Amino acid sequence: MNAPADRELRAEATIAAPPDKVWALIADTSRMADWSPELVTMLPLKSGGMRKGQWYLGVNRRKAAVWPTRNVVGVLEPGRSLAWDTKTSGARWIWEISPAGEGTHVVHRRPVPERITLVSNLYARFFLGGIEDHADELEAGMARTVQALKAVAEA
Repeated sequence: MNAPADRELRAEATIAAPPDKVWALIADTSRMADWSPELVTMLPLKSGGMRKGQWYLGVNRRKAAVWPTRNVVGVLEPGRSLAWDTKTSGARWIWEISPAGEGTHVVHRRPVPERITLVSNLYARFFLGGIEDHADELEAGMARTVQALKAVAEA
């Protein structure tokens, strides 16, 4: 039986690379699609680069289903934390880094601060195999994303 779809999803790893290198990779949202099994692209919608309040258009794909998301950077603590709120779904995507010996500990989380939106809930039910199954798939995808980030950072 699947856990609730609005549970906090989490993936983490310790990377044998300095925090500034890992941060530079995470803060470059154009690279996210290289690592994520679901994200196709993340495009800034306002000028000014990476900053709190910046809007991004995310395009996601799962098999034949493709959908856009509207994302707003809610937290930007350079070298420590980056989070954006996906207004379309109600989820918050968080990257946190901290020094770990000679490397960097990375935590990637997806809490749902209030609730999954009705639109997201319906879309997941009808096009993604169900909201709980999609949450399980997202968490597995987050683990793959963190491992792909680790591989790039350590190369």
